[in-house]
Amino acid sequence: MAEMEIDVRGQTCPVPLVECRKALKKASPGDLVIVKGTHPASRKEIPMACEAMGLTVLEIEDKEGGKEWEIKIRR
Repeated sequence: MAEMEIDVRGQTCPVPLVECRKALKKASPGDLVIVKGTHPASRKEIPMACEAMGLTVLEIEDKEGGKEWEIKIRR
């Protein structure tokens, strides 16, 4: 299993979601995709999109006192 990290800090919608989807398409089943961002709406939209795609969101973690977030997704 591979691990892929997507850094979309400072980006606003729809960039974080688009970059996340690109990474998930490239990932193999079982791979871990870690998305790091700052945009509050993307923190909500990315997990909803992943669940709609049938993927497992392993963790959503707030960082830097809530200014940043990290979402871990299992492909």
